[in-house]
Amino acid sequence: MRSKRRIPEERLERAAVCLRALAHPLRLRIVEILDSEDLSVTDLAERLRQPQAAVSQHLNLMKAHGLLRSERHGRSVHYRLLHPQCRQVLQCIRKNLDSKGL
Repeated sequence: MRSKRRIPEERLERAAVCLRALAHPLRLRIVEILDSEDLSVTDLAERLRQPQAAVSQHLNLMKAHGLLRSERHGRSVHYRLLHPQCRQVLQCIRKNLDSKGL
């Protein structure tokens, strides 16, 4: 049996907070979209075919958990993915969906 170093409790707690903030299909799709470009709430709502208010709530939650950053561009606010680790979560999902049928 392999001996692996255990993850410290503090890091597990931070990871759980991050994963809870991502644990919604719409929020995962937002990460997937923002991985390639920064967009406004309006643009995201159009791409997601969701009401702007719903998208805005998800963006605010993700921003509150430090996953996104917002920048004002004139009259609109654009959102940017803040942590590359979010991309790795998507890569893990893709890999496991392909190989293990999740």
